[in-house]
Amino acid sequence: MEVDTVVQIYADSKKGSWILGGGWNNDLWGGDLPMASWIDDITPHNPVWLSRMDGHMGLANSVALQLVGITNLSEDPNGGTIMKTSSGEPTGLLIDAAMKLILPWIPEVSVDERREALLRASNLALSRGVTTVVDFGRYYPGESVQLSWEDFADVYQWASYSEKMKIRVCLFFPLETWSSLADLINKTGHVLSDWVYLGGVKAFADGSLGSNSALFHEPYADEPHNYGLQVMELESLLSMTMASDKSGLQVAIHAIGDRANDLVLDMYKSVVVTTGKRDQRFRIEHAQHLASGTAARFGDQGIVASMQPQHLLDDADSARKKLGVDRAERESYLFQSLLANNALLALGSDWPVADINPLFAIRTAMKRIPPGWDNAWIPSERISFTDALIAHTLSAARACFLENDVGSLSPGKIADFVILSTFSWEDFAAEVSASIEATYVSGVQAYP
Repeated sequence: MEVDTVVQIYADSKKGSWILGGGWNNDLWGGDLPMASWIDDITPHNPVWLSRMDGHMGLANSVALQLVGITNLSEDPNGGTIMKTSSGEPTGLLIDAAMKLILPWIPEVSVDERREALLRASNLALSRGVTTVVDFGRYYPGESVQLSWEDFADVYQWASYSEKMKIRVCLFFPLETWSSLADLINKTGHVLSDWVYLGGVKAFADGSLGSNSALFHEPYADEPHNYGLQVMELESLLSMTMASDKSGLQVAIHAIGDRANDLVLDMYKSVVVTTGKRDQRFRIEHAQHLASGTAARFGDQGIVASMQPQHLLDDADSARKKLGVDRAERESYLFQSLLANNALLALGSDWPVADINPLFAIRTAMKRIPPGWDNAWIPSERISFTDALIAHTLSAARACFLENDVGSLSPGKIADFVILSTFSWEDFAAEVSASIEATYVSGVQAYP
């Protein structure tokens, strides 16, 4: 969100009301992190909260900091950072779990607005040829764990019962609420309707690369004393993962940095030793940076690598800056290494952080050419068209236990499919250049 946009919103806002926005990416203006002082003069009477595009950092103005009581005496919460100047004054930036200091003060979005958002998001997905999504909910470090449950009751159940669902969703809920989900599944089963499937639980091991809060074995090249953040204490993460697994729930954990991925893999291994090996399909969300030998562990342990190709377009330049060229090119987005080590690679978008456009993502996984580059970033990690297509369809369905219903056009499965604007499969496989002519859900045209 640019400053002139904040000016316009401020001009239209009532004095004292919150100004909310997001989507900013400091890497686009050279990397400097924003400060409250950038917007204080233009928002003297309104609290402001602007979240970074990855959701792991946000900027508050001084009015908001004062309102919620963040001062130079405020201490960092576990798993979060209150950014401060060299003199100890808060800059306005809150990272990961520190966001919980401000988020409860922000007025809740109305039920009608959230219902409308679901319908609009569904229409966007259909226009991009997407018929099934995994929804991890409005759950970030610092957010209330109840938001996902409120959306389940107020939005998804409403839409399902009133026959307003347009795409299929597999829902995940915060790990801290595992017992509530286990109780619900014991009563209803995983399948609530043709549209809503209860998947499992999700947690965060670290933050994001862009916020310098992804957890690494070595420090950031641009912050030599910073190794990133471990968002949740390992003992707590382990105990809740163990309890979830014993209850039969699928567990997905966000891990971006190499150390975070190793910690989660170690923890999953410990859980299996205790609860026993079965078809758990433990997931690691993102798995963006992997130390030497870690890709092989995904295959050995049977862990799902749930990754998002479009993120590498933003990360190619910033990873080289934040990690150094050698480390970035050894361990970033190891699609081919994971496949070569028999890992289940499931590709998606992470929308709204990145564009929900599987055709673009397939091409990105094949080409790996960031904006402004002439050549591929880490060309050895490019994957074939077939592998990229399977990772977005069959493997993505298998990654959430839906392979018997969706993921391919096969006898006995649901007839969800798209019609593309190309007449040549060979040309399409070479460049993945096509548009979505129509999207069908259960054999019925849903777009346009």
